[in-house]
Amino acid sequence: MDLLRRWIALAGEDARDIGAHLIACYRRPHRRHHTAAHLTAVLDLIDELAGYADDPDLVRLAAWFHDAVYDPRRGDNEERSAVKAERMLAGIGLPPRAVAEVARLVRLTVAHDPGPDDRNGRVLCDADLAVVGADPKTYAAYAAAVREEYAFVPEERFRAGRAEVLRSLLDRPELFHTPVARARFEAPARRNLRAELALLQAGGR
Repeated sequence: MDLLRRWIALAGEDARDIGAHLIACYRRPHRRHHTAAHLTAVLDLIDELAGYADDPDLVRLAAWFHDAVYDPRRGDNEERSAVKAERMLAGIGLPPRAVAEVARLVRLTVAHDPGPDDRNGRVLCDADLAVVGADPKTYAAYAAAVREEYAFVPEERFRAGRAEVLRSLLDRPELFHTPVARARFEAPARRNLRAELALLQAGGR
């Protein structure tokens, strides 16, 4: 199923224009990781983890919006994406509580740190972060894509900032929250993160 049909199956034919707009956002040329392919991967994993969510469809809606706004020169992309969700979803008749939940989930992707009882948040965060638990070749492509998105940042400054992000992830007691994602991704994610960190510290890319 292509992305637009997938959106219509979720949000309805009346929301077709919103889906087309969101797909265009993910296909903007400055994106290298935060692309339509990333959105598809997140949606696929949410489908797999749906049984762990309280409302899988709201998690899917949040996935559609979570990187709707992406400008690597700014630090408020998640907030701006959440505001876009609030504005657009209110226009298709989604109940206010549902709109608020979608926006909350989008904002949660700033830190990927859902609470122990946040079933929806745990599914979304696991699906969004799953790329760090990919096979080494896929992870290397992901890391290279992130560097391309931050091509405007000087190398030394990028290495320091990226290393800080990697250390903060490695310091967490767990990266993944649902049993399926934890079993599949936790160990390879830590190997990937440690390998990239070592490369950054050695002065490589």
